[in-house]
Amino acid sequence: MYLTASRPDIMFAVCLCARYQANPKESHLQAVKRIFRYLKGKAALGLWYPKDVNFELHAYTDSDYGGCNLNRKSTSGGCQFLGPRLISWQCKKQTNVSVSTAEAEYIAASACCSHVLWCQNQLLDYGFNFLKTPIYIDNTVAIFITSNPVQHSKTKHIEIRYHFLRDNSEKGLIVLVQVSTENQLADLFTKAFDQGRFEHLVQAIGMINYEP
Repeated sequence: MYLTASRPDIMFAVCLCARYQANPKESHLQAVKRIFRYLKGKAALGLWYPKDVNFELHAYTDSDYGGCNLNRKSTSGGCQFLGPRLISWQCKKQTNVSVSTAEAEYIAASACCSHVLWCQNQLLDYGFNFLKTPIYIDNTVAIFITSNPVQHSKTKHIEIRYHFLRDNSEKGLIVLVQVSTENQLADLFTKAFDQGRFEHLVQAIGMINYEP
């Protein structure tokens, strides 16, 4: 778990295994051993923070829908960037069962918004004031819920505390921007992929191999 602070590529796998700490099975041990084998083979892989590049704050958010086979709860994922530099990332199973992909995505976007606001407040101490921070999401319905206050009757099943996403959007602190699923970098923190897609996402978030 401590290693995920510097290795976002294993964030989803570690968080998934951590759900079974209270009653682990043999299959969970095998999964943990696979993580260690991956780390041994990719010991030189790490985040790269270049200088003299774009310094704009932006974020990506995504969720799987009912990905947990035990209780069908979804997993929220998010990551925040300063230019091409990954500065924060999250992976967390949602507390409630979502009844639609839009609800799962909206809840994930709400969590991502909280981290964006925290980043904005921290950067204010250094003289950077980022308004209308783009949060990239691949679900159009979640964007419509944020931008259309008329749809209250259709969104009552979403808890009120998640509607602060709409409030911060109206204040001009964040703006939801649609991005294609292919370019959704937060996918790395919500689900498992084949080797090709996984390596593409790892490279896209700014991790490189330091081996000479």
